[in-house]
Amino acid sequence: ARKLRVFCVFQQALPQERALALLCSVMRHRVAFRKLGRRTEHRIAMLRNLVSSLIKHERIETTLPKAKEMRRLADKMITLAKQGDLAARRRAAAFVYGEETVRKLFDVLGPRYQERQGGYTRVMRSRYREGDNALMAWVEYVDREGEIRPARPPKGIADALTDATPDGVVTRTGQKE
Repeated sequence: ARKLRVFCVFQQALPQERALALLCSVMRHRVAFRKLGRRTEHRIAMLRNLVSSLIKHERIETTLPKAKEMRRLADKMITLAKQGDLAARRRAAAFVYGEETVRKLFDVLGPRYQERQGGYTRVMRSRYREGDNALMAWVEYVDREGEIRPARPPKGIADALTDATPDGVVTRTGQKE
């Protein structure tokens, strides 16, 4: 019904109004974040809570849209932890809840992913929640103890590992140490 109304108004409109109607129709180009059915303050607080919980527990279960949205922010926090300077620590502390969470981020997670260039989190669909049938997902950090699915090595390393010999360790470039 809405499209029909828009189309009827569109035919009667002036050329400038037609152009405006085309711009304001249905496409969401260059819209970065999901709204998740919440006001801005509530959404930001919820994502901060999710990222803080992920840093604390290293694996959490949430709905799939929240997980996909939270993954971006969790990866940015790891990037800050890899920088390791005071400015990065202050930026992370301004986003993440709890001093012990910031400490774990910079003392444990930052050094763990120092060699990895992105892709610190994994989102896996898990089940449909009882009650509202929402699709749930596990979010976890890769390359850690007790992960649900082991991480695959990056493409360049996978080829080098097939050429590895038992008496040496293969580095990222494929050279034996």
